Amino acid sequence: MEAVISKIQATSRASVKINDAYYTVEYSEERLIPAVEDIVIADERRQLWDTVNNEVDEQVADLINTFKK
Repeated sequence: MEAVISKIQATSRASVKINDAYYTVEYSEERLIPAVEDIVIADERRQLWDTVNNEVDEQVADLINTFKK
């Protein structure tokens, strides 16, 4: 009997140095995976990684823009 994945979770984190200080941003998300046969777990993982990494990229950009003002 094969194990069934029912949820996946990913966390992304980045640190940036602005002037003389370091700032860390992080985002985590968990997704429930429906128990249907046409779900491709590799695709679900890739989409989740894209989501969390994009969110962290946006947080970093916002942080940098805050210090430019």
